[in-house]
Amino acid sequence: MNLQNDGNRLYIVTGAAGHLGSAVLRCLLKSDEEIRGLILPDESPAVADPRITYYSGDVRNQESLKKIFSGTQGRDVILIHTAALISIAEKAPPELYDVNVNGTKNVLRLCMEYGVKRMVHVSSVHAIPELPQGGIIKEVSSFSASAVKGGYAKTKAEAAQAVLDAVKEGLDAVIVFPSGILGPYDMGRNHLIQMIREYMAGKLPACVKGGYDFVDVRDVADGCRRAACYGLKGEGYILSGHYSGIRELLTMAGQSSGKKAVPVLPLPIARAAVPLIGLYAKISHKRPLYTSYSLHTLSSNSTFSNKKAVEMLGYSSRRLEETVADTVDWIKKTVRQQ
Repeated sequence: MNLQNDGNRLYIVTGAAGHLGSAVLRCLLKSDEEIRGLILPDESPAVADPRITYYSGDVRNQESLKKIFSGTQGRDVILIHTAALISIAEKAPPELYDVNVNGTKNVLRLCMEYGVKRMVHVSSVHAIPELPQGGIIKEVSSFSASAVKGGYAKTKAEAAQAVLDAVKEGLDAVIVFPSGILGPYDMGRNHLIQMIREYMAGKLPACVKGGYDFVDVRDVADGCRRAACYGLKGEGYILSGHYSGIRELLTMAGQSSGKKAVPVLPLPIARAAVPLIGLYAKISHKRPLYTSYSLHTLSSNSTFSNKKAVEMLGYSSRRLEETVADTVDWIKKTVRQQ
Protein backbone atom coordinates (compact mmCIF):
# COMPACT_ATOMS: atom_id res chain seq x y z
CA MET A 1 0.00 0.00 0.00
CA ASN A 2 1.00 3.62 -0.39
CA LEU A 3 -0.08 6.97 0.97
CA GLN A 4 -1.84 8.02 -2.25
CA ASN A 5 -5.62 7.61 -2.19
CA ASP A 6 -6.84 5.60 -5.18
CA GLY A 7 -10.53 6.24 -4.42
CA ASN A 8 -11.28 2.71 -3.25
CA ARG A 9 -9.78 3.02 0.20
CA LEU A 10 -11.93 3.36 3.30
CA TYR A 11 -10.62 3.93 6.80
CA ILE A 12 -12.48 2.75 9.89
CA VAL A 13 -11.30 4.29 13.16
CA THR A 14 -12.49 2.89 16.49
CA GLY A 15 -12.39 5.14 19.53
CA ALA A 16 -12.96 8.08 17.18
CA ALA A 17 -14.01 10.46 19.97
CA GLY A 18 -10.90 9.75 22.02
CA HIS A 19 -7.64 11.67 22.29
CA LEU A 20 -5.70 9.53 19.80
CA GLY A 21 -8.74 8.56 17.74
CA SER A 22 -9.63 12.19 17.02
CA ALA A 23 -6.00 12.93 16.14
CA VAL A 24 -6.05 10.01 13.68
CA LEU A 25 -9.17 11.49 12.05
CA ARG A 26 -7.46 14.86 11.62
CA CYS A 27 -4.37 13.17 10.19
CA LEU A 28 -6.36 11.15 7.65
CA LEU A 29 -8.33 14.18 6.54
CA LYS A 30 -5.10 15.83 5.37
CA SER A 31 -4.85 13.23 2.61
CA ASP A 32 -8.57 13.46 1.76
CA GLU A 33 -9.54 9.98 2.97
CA GLU A 34 -13.05 8.61 3.32
CA ILE A 35 -13.50 7.70 6.97
CA ARG A 36 -15.94 5.93 9.24
CA GLY A 37 -15.58 6.66 12.93
CA LEU A 38 -16.86 4.50 15.77
CA ILE A 39 -18.07 6.37 18.86
CA LEU A 40 -19.91 5.20 21.96
CA PRO A 41 -23.68 5.82 22.14
CA ASP A 42 -23.19 8.61 24.70
CA GLU A 43 -20.31 10.31 22.86
CA SER A 44 -20.36 13.24 20.45
CA PRO A 45 -18.11 13.48 17.39
CA ALA A 46 -14.83 15.24 18.11
CA VAL A 47 -14.20 16.23 14.49
CA ALA A 48 -16.94 17.51 12.20
CA ASP A 49 -16.26 16.91 8.50
CA PRO A 50 -18.46 15.62 5.66
CA ARG A 51 -15.81 13.02 4.80
CA ILE A 52 -16.37 11.32 8.16
CA THR A 53 -19.43 9.18 8.80
CA TYR A 54 -19.94 8.31 12.46
CA TYR A 55 -21.43 5.08 13.73
CA SER A 56 -22.57 4.38 17.27
CA GLY A 57 -21.31 1.15 18.83
CA ASP A 58 -19.34 -0.45 21.62
CA VAL A 59 -16.38 -2.76 21.09
CA ARG A 60 -17.67 -4.90 23.96
CA ASN A 61 -20.78 -5.68 21.91
CA GLN A 62 -19.77 -7.38 18.67
CA GLU A 63 -23.24 -7.10 17.15
CA SER A 64 -23.21 -3.30 17.58
CA LEU A 65 -20.06 -3.09 15.44
CA LYS A 66 -21.48 -4.69 12.32
CA LYS A 67 -23.12 -1.48 11.10
CA ILE A 68 -19.79 0.21 10.56
CA PHE A 69 -18.66 -2.66 8.31
CA SER A 70 -21.81 -2.61 6.18
CA GLY A 71 -21.40 -2.01 2.46
CA THR A 72 -17.63 -2.44 2.49
CA GLN A 73 -17.50 -5.32 0.02
CA GLY A 74 -14.97 -4.60 -2.69
CA ARG A 75 -13.40 -1.73 -0.73
CA ASP A 76 -9.83 -1.62 0.54
CA VAL A 77 -10.75 -1.25 4.20
CA ILE A 78 -8.08 -0.21 6.67
CA LEU A 79 -9.14 -0.34 10.31
CA ILE A 80 -7.21 1.60 12.95
CA HIS A 81 -8.16 0.30 16.37
CA THR A 82 -7.58 3.02 18.95
CA ALA A 83 -10.52 2.22 21.26
CA ALA A 84 -9.18 1.36 24.72
CA LEU A 85 -9.37 2.31 28.36
CA ILE A 86 -6.28 3.54 30.21
CA SER A 87 -5.82 2.93 33.89
CA ILE A 88 -3.04 3.65 36.39
CA ALA A 89 -4.56 1.23 38.91
CA GLU A 90 -2.46 -1.70 40.08
CA LYS A 91 -5.12 -4.24 39.11
CA ALA A 92 -7.37 -4.19 36.08
CA PRO A 93 -11.05 -3.54 36.85
CA PRO A 94 -13.44 -5.78 34.87
CA GLU A 95 -14.35 -2.97 32.46
CA LEU A 96 -10.69 -2.44 31.53
CA TYR A 97 -10.27 -6.09 30.55
CA ASP A 98 -13.60 -6.17 28.75
CA VAL A 99 -12.72 -3.19 26.54
CA ASN A 100 -9.01 -3.75 25.98
CA VAL A 101 -8.99 -7.53 25.56
CA ASN A 102 -12.50 -8.73 24.72
CA GLY A 103 -13.19 -5.59 22.68
CA THR A 104 -10.05 -6.13 20.63
CA LYS A 105 -11.01 -9.76 20.02
CA ASN A 106 -14.44 -8.65 18.81
CA VAL A 107 -12.83 -6.24 16.35
CA LEU A 108 -10.41 -8.93 15.17
CA ARG A 109 -13.26 -11.34 14.45
CA LEU A 110 -15.11 -8.78 12.37
CA CYS A 111 -11.97 -7.77 10.48
CA MET A 112 -11.58 -11.38 9.41
CA GLU A 113 -15.28 -11.85 8.69
CA TYR A 114 -15.49 -8.76 6.47
CA GLY A 115 -12.14 -9.20 4.77
CA VAL A 116 -10.48 -6.04 6.05
CA LYS A 117 -7.37 -5.34 3.98
CA ARG A 118 -5.30 -4.23 6.98
CA MET A 119 -5.76 -3.63 10.69
CA VAL A 120 -3.55 -1.32 12.73
CA HIS A 121 -3.81 -2.13 16.41
CA VAL A 122 -2.78 0.57 18.86
CA SER A 123 -1.12 -1.09 21.81
CA SER A 124 1.27 0.55 24.29
CA VAL A 125 4.92 0.35 25.27
CA HIS A 126 3.58 -1.01 28.56
CA ALA A 127 2.78 -4.27 26.73
CA ILE A 128 6.52 -4.79 26.22
CA PRO A 129 8.44 -6.26 29.18
CA GLU A 130 10.54 -3.76 31.10
CA LEU A 131 14.32 -3.96 31.10
CA PRO A 132 16.69 -2.92 33.89
CA GLN A 133 17.94 0.66 33.82
CA GLY A 134 20.46 1.09 31.01
CA GLY A 135 18.80 -1.40 28.69
CA ILE A 136 17.24 -0.28 25.41
CA ILE A 137 13.66 -1.51 25.03
CA LYS A 138 12.80 -2.70 21.52
CA GLU A 139 9.93 -4.50 19.82
CA VAL A 140 9.31 -8.13 20.79
CA SER A 141 7.72 -10.99 18.84
CA SER A 142 5.32 -12.31 21.50
CA PHE A 143 3.43 -10.99 24.50
CA SER A 144 2.35 -12.30 27.88
CA ALA A 145 0.37 -10.67 30.66
CA SER A 146 2.62 -12.40 33.18
CA ALA A 147 5.69 -10.63 31.76
CA VAL A 148 4.49 -7.09 32.52
CA LYS A 149 3.45 -5.17 35.64
CA GLY A 150 0.11 -3.46 36.26
CA GLY A 151 -3.45 -4.12 35.18
CA TYR A 152 -3.39 -1.85 32.14
CA ALA A 153 -0.13 -3.33 30.83
CA LYS A 154 -1.46 -6.84 31.26
CA THR A 155 -4.57 -6.12 29.20
CA LYS A 156 -2.51 -4.50 26.44
CA ALA A 157 -0.11 -7.44 26.36
CA GLU A 158 -2.93 -9.96 26.10
CA ALA A 159 -4.63 -7.95 23.37
CA ALA A 160 -1.38 -7.64 21.39
CA GLN A 161 -0.91 -11.38 21.49
CA ALA A 162 -4.49 -11.86 20.28
CA VAL A 163 -3.61 -9.70 17.25
CA LEU A 164 -0.55 -11.84 16.50
CA ASP A 165 -2.67 -14.98 16.83
CA ALA A 166 -5.11 -13.52 14.28
CA VAL A 167 -2.20 -12.83 11.93
CA LYS A 168 -1.35 -16.53 12.06
CA GLU A 169 -4.93 -17.20 10.94
CA GLY A 170 -4.51 -14.93 7.92
CA LEU A 171 -5.36 -11.39 9.06
CA ASP A 172 -3.07 -8.65 7.76
CA ALA A 173 -2.39 -6.65 10.91
CA VAL A 174 0.38 -4.51 12.38
CA ILE A 175 0.80 -3.18 15.90
CA VAL A 176 2.06 0.21 17.11
CA PHE A 177 3.33 0.87 20.62
CA PRO A 178 3.11 4.54 21.68
CA SER A 179 4.82 5.80 24.82
CA GLY A 180 3.18 8.41 27.10
CA ILE A 181 0.86 10.45 24.88
CA LEU A 182 0.59 14.23 25.19
CA GLY A 183 -0.71 16.94 22.90
CA PRO A 184 -3.90 18.77 21.91
CA TYR A 185 -7.41 17.34 21.31
CA ASP A 186 -7.83 15.65 24.71
CA MET A 187 -11.29 16.06 26.22
CA GLY A 188 -10.38 15.20 29.79
CA ARG A 189 -9.43 11.51 29.76
CA ASN A 190 -5.64 11.72 29.59
CA HIS A 191 -4.01 11.48 33.04
CA LEU A 192 -0.95 13.48 32.00
CA ILE A 193 -3.04 16.30 30.59
CA GLN A 194 -5.20 16.20 33.73
CA MET A 195 -1.99 16.97 35.65
CA ILE A 196 -1.16 19.90 33.38
CA ARG A 197 -4.75 21.19 33.62
CA GLU A 198 -4.62 21.15 37.42
CA TYR A 199 -1.20 22.78 37.39
CA MET A 200 -2.49 25.60 35.16
CA ALA A 201 -5.53 26.02 37.40
CA GLY A 202 -3.33 26.31 40.50
CA LYS A 203 -4.71 23.07 41.93
CA LEU A 204 -1.48 21.07 41.84
CA PRO A 205 0.31 21.60 45.17
CA ALA A 206 3.36 19.52 44.18
CA CYS A 207 4.67 17.12 41.58
CA VAL A 208 6.53 13.84 42.02
CA LYS A 209 10.11 13.03 41.17
CA GLY A 210 10.66 10.82 38.13
CA GLY A 211 9.90 10.93 34.44
CA TYR A 212 9.03 9.01 31.32
CA ASP A 213 9.14 9.05 27.53
CA PHE A 214 6.45 11.34 26.14
CA VAL A 215 5.22 11.56 22.54
CA ASP A 216 2.94 13.95 20.67
CA VAL A 217 -0.50 12.53 19.86
CA ARG A 218 -0.22 13.97 16.34
CA ASP A 219 3.01 12.05 15.74
CA VAL A 220 1.39 8.84 16.98
CA ALA A 221 -1.56 9.47 14.65
CA ASP A 222 0.80 9.90 11.71
CA GLY A 223 2.64 6.76 12.84
CA CYS A 224 -0.65 4.84 12.69
CA ARG A 225 -1.24 6.08 9.15
CA ARG A 226 2.28 5.14 8.13
CA ALA A 227 1.95 1.71 9.74
CA ALA A 228 -1.20 1.16 7.69
CA CYS A 229 0.62 2.00 4.47
CA TYR A 230 4.21 0.86 5.03
CA GLY A 231 4.17 -1.61 7.92
CA LEU A 232 4.86 -5.29 7.39
CA LYS A 233 2.22 -7.88 8.26
CA GLY A 234 2.64 -9.17 11.80
CA GLU A 235 5.27 -6.58 12.77
CA GLY A 236 5.25 -4.08 15.62
CA TYR A 237 6.61 -0.54 15.77
CA ILE A 238 7.45 1.54 18.84
CA LEU A 239 6.22 5.13 18.49
CA SER A 240 8.15 6.91 21.21
CA GLY A 241 9.21 10.52 21.64
CA HIS A 242 11.53 12.10 24.19
CA TYR A 243 12.30 11.53 27.87
CA SER A 244 11.41 14.23 30.35
CA GLY A 245 11.16 14.48 34.10
CA ILE A 246 7.76 15.53 35.46
CA ARG A 247 9.34 18.64 36.95
CA GLU A 248 10.83 19.60 33.57
CA LEU A 249 7.52 18.89 31.84
CA LEU A 250 5.70 21.28 34.16
CA THR A 251 8.47 23.85 33.71
CA MET A 252 7.73 23.78 29.96
CA ALA A 253 4.03 24.17 30.73
CA GLY A 254 4.84 27.07 33.05
CA GLN A 255 6.77 28.85 30.31
CA SER A 256 3.69 28.72 28.09
CA SER A 257 1.10 29.47 30.77
CA GLY A 258 2.95 31.86 33.07
CA LYS A 259 2.56 29.60 36.09
CA LYS A 260 5.22 29.20 38.76
CA ALA A 261 7.01 25.96 39.55
CA VAL A 262 5.64 23.63 42.24
CA PRO A 263 7.64 21.66 44.82
CA VAL A 264 8.89 18.18 43.94
CA LEU A 265 8.03 15.25 46.22
CA PRO A 266 10.70 12.55 46.55
CA LEU A 267 9.36 9.15 45.54
CA PRO A 268 9.40 7.68 49.10
CA ILE A 269 7.18 10.52 50.33
CA ALA A 270 4.92 10.21 47.29
CA ARG A 271 4.55 6.46 47.86
CA ALA A 272 3.65 7.05 51.51
CA ALA A 273 0.95 9.49 50.41
CA VAL A 274 -0.70 7.07 47.95
CA PRO A 275 -3.42 5.91 50.40
CA LEU A 276 -4.35 9.53 51.21
CA ILE A 277 -4.39 10.47 47.53
CA GLY A 278 -6.68 7.52 46.84
CA LEU A 279 -9.01 8.42 49.72
CA TYR A 280 -9.24 12.05 48.59
CA ALA A 281 -9.99 10.96 45.03
CA LYS A 282 -12.75 8.66 46.24
CA ILE A 283 -14.34 11.34 48.42
CA SER A 284 -14.11 14.03 45.72
CA HIS A 285 -15.20 11.63 42.95
CA LYS A 286 -12.05 12.42 40.94
CA ARG A 287 -9.35 10.23 39.49
CA PRO A 288 -6.18 10.12 41.58
CA LEU A 289 -3.31 11.97 39.93
CA TYR A 290 -0.96 9.16 40.82
CA THR A 291 -0.97 5.66 42.25
CA SER A 292 1.67 3.15 43.31
CA TYR A 293 1.63 1.81 39.75
CA SER A 294 2.15 5.22 38.13
CA LEU A 295 4.98 5.96 40.57
CA HIS A 296 6.59 2.67 39.54
CA THR A 297 6.28 3.75 35.91
CA LEU A 298 7.93 7.12 36.58
CA SER A 299 10.95 5.39 38.12
CA SER A 300 11.18 2.57 35.56
CA ASN A 301 13.38 2.31 32.49
CA SER A 302 11.74 4.22 29.63
CA THR A 303 14.56 4.08 27.10
CA PHE A 304 12.58 2.99 24.06
CA SER A 305 14.06 2.60 20.60
CA ASN A 306 11.89 3.88 17.75
CA LYS A 307 14.61 3.12 15.20
CA LYS A 308 12.49 0.47 13.47
CA ALA A 309 9.58 2.88 12.97
CA VAL A 310 11.91 5.65 11.79
CA GLU A 311 13.66 3.44 9.24
CA MET A 312 10.70 1.41 7.98
CA LEU A 313 7.79 3.86 8.32
CA GLY A 314 9.48 7.23 8.02
CA TYR A 315 8.22 8.03 11.53
CA SER A 316 9.43 11.13 13.37
CA SER A 317 8.62 12.87 16.65
CA ARG A 318 8.60 16.61 17.19
CA ARG A 319 10.28 18.51 20.02
CA LEU A 320 8.61 18.05 23.39
CA GLU A 321 8.61 21.81 23.97
CA GLU A 322 6.31 22.21 20.96
CA THR A 323 4.02 19.46 22.21
CA VAL A 324 3.69 21.00 25.67
CA ALA A 325 3.10 24.51 24.29
CA ASP A 326 0.35 23.23 21.99
CA THR A 327 -1.16 21.24 24.87
CA VAL A 328 -1.30 24.38 27.00
CA ASP A 329 -2.90 26.31 24.12
CA TRP A 330 -5.51 23.55 23.71
CA ILE A 331 -6.33 23.61 27.42
CA LYS A 332 -6.73 27.38 27.32
CA LYS A 333 -9.04 27.07 24.33
CA THR A 334 -11.24 24.40 25.90
CA VAL A 335 -11.43 26.33 29.20
CA ARG A 336 -12.68 29.42 27.32
CA GLN A 337 -15.35 27.32 25.61
CA GLN A 338 -16.67 25.86 28.88
